[in-house]
Amino acid sequence: MYTIITAMKKRYVFLIIAAALLVLIAIAVIIIVSPRKPENVALDSSLVIPHLKDGYIILRQGEATYSAVFSDVSLTDKRFSHLGIIRIRDEEIVIINSVGNLFKKSEGVKTSTLESFLKEAMSVGIFKFKYADASQISDKSLDYLDRPFDWGFDASNDKRIYCSELMHVILKDIAPEHVLTAVYLESIGKDVIPLDSISASDMFEELFFLEIDNKNKKARK
Repeated sequence: MYTIITAMKKRYVFLIIAAALLVLIAIAVIIIVSPRKPENVALDSSLVIPHLKDGYIILRQGEATYSAVFSDVSLTDKRFSHLGIIRIRDEEIVIINSVGNLFKKSEGVKTSTLESFLKEAMSVGIFKFKYADASQISDKSLDYLDRPFDWGFDASNDKRIYCSELMHVILKDIAPEHVLTAVYLESIGKDVIPLDSISASDMFEELFFLEIDNKNKKARK
């Protein structure tokens, strides 16, 4: 009996070690395959600031692995994975955006500095909604501050809001005749709002685009 118990303990320890190794391997793979900015290259906020006005929409492509998942929801324009609203008061620029923490399943609509928003960006685009005063968008975005992130990706309910849903709920209030195009995502069984419903839509004007040139290690317009 003692021999059997000892063997079971050894097998249990072996399984724990094997599981730990698998976790370490998975983490290493994620680190290796995740898109990364070239060393010492970042999107310079001074290149972006001249193109910003209160109420403009800023889109970015993040460098995290899950950013590629969000950009792939778009059918035609896959340059972006996240959205924010520009808010400018007394020369102070903030970005109002809904941020989700994939591991903690937390956060939501908050303000970020332009520098922190660009820190994770591989590319950035500035857009203007054509059919309402931009300041209306900026002012309305304040109504949704502190709403939790919508991990259910349910655009029919604004108690929780995911990133592109923020623009959706704002337009429902200030320009209900203009609706962002949704696509059906079979994996979650819901209609979701892709970012190309903005970047590839006639309702918005693209004013500026900047990306990191991986080959030459510099920002490229």
